[in-house]
Amino acid sequence: MPTTRSAQALFAPFQLKGLTLRNRIVMAPMTRSFSPGGIPTAEVAAYYRRRAEGGTGLILTEGTYLPHPLAGFDPKVPRLDAASLAAWSNVVGQVHAAGGRIFSQLWHVGMQVTGGPPPPEGLRPQGTSMTQPEIDQVIAAYGAAAATAQAAGFDGVELHGAHGYLLDQFFWERTNTRTDAYGGSIANRARLAAEAIAEVRRRVGPDYPIAFRFSQWKIIDYSVKLAATPDELGAFLEPLTAAGVDIFHASTRRFWEPEFPGSEHTLAGWTRKLTGRPVIAVGSVTLGADVMNTFRSDDEAPVTGIDQVLDGLERQEFDLIAIGRALLANPDWAALVEAGALDRLRPFSRTSLTALF
Repeated sequence: MPTTRSAQALFAPFQLKGLTLRNRIVMAPMTRSFSPGGIPTAEVAAYYRRRAEGGTGLILTEGTYLPHPLAGFDPKVPRLDAASLAAWSNVVGQVHAAGGRIFSQLWHVGMQVTGGPPPPEGLRPQGTSMTQPEIDQVIAAYGAAAATAQAAGFDGVELHGAHGYLLDQFFWERTNTRTDAYGGSIANRARLAAEAIAEVRRRVGPDYPIAFRFSQWKIIDYSVKLAATPDELGAFLEPLTAAGVDIFHASTRRFWEPEFPGSEHTLAGWTRKLTGRPVIAVGSVTLGADVMNTFRSDDEAPVTGIDQVLDGLERQEFDLIAIGRALLANPDWAALVEAGALDRLRPFSRTSLTALF
């Protein structure tokens, strides 16, 4: 699929605080579960290094569990704590040696337990409200994880507030029925995330980049909207911005689709407009099939072009574009796009999930 349109806009450097990215291409965070005991292996480091060698400007790691007993229960998902510090330092060193930059994604699954064994007996039942001491413990865990990421040499951190995990469970009115300061209005439902961001900022200092990932859709309901209007979206994003977010990561199924009736702005575009912060867009880049469909089917996702990516950059809908499944199938995605060799991009299929390559 050769293209005659220049992709140069994708390869302009980007500044985020004191950090320089060599281009606008981001590796999206994707859970791989190849870290036995929660410690990333040499193979994990090589997996990330290959994406940096292939030209990716910024890598967002797979979700890493916070140092909190309920953060997650898959024993092969990496953790971010003292025990994993040396292994993560190796990952960071490998990426830096290949010219890339890397953020750690901080993850707490909350009551959405995915993969691995079930939670131990005796832990809080699903559907019961966290107490204030429990909330305080989670906030402290975000700060501790961010401090560990900084010590490991990561260039920044991203808090995972999307897709029905803990922070998103507070955001969504269907899972947050609290009547205290953490429930009710959309701004109140953002309070836990804002307090976690503020604690991360306190621990890492004023100059360390903090990203925040959020979504409208949930894994159990693709049509739902956390914010039904731009005003509601602004009310949701304002406390997160004030708490210290430097860049937002707007997760959608199709990054190019308008978010609200009467406007061509995407979710990323509205986020950029409302907050004044730079934004990462994501969702089916160069792939012609929805994410969950490709995970459930043995069919290959057809490769599409990059015109919509270039259009979005030109319209300033977003600043960076995150590549997910296409980057699993093509570690050299950036290099092939820069060379105009889209015809050499390999389609994604479920076999891309079976190994780190």
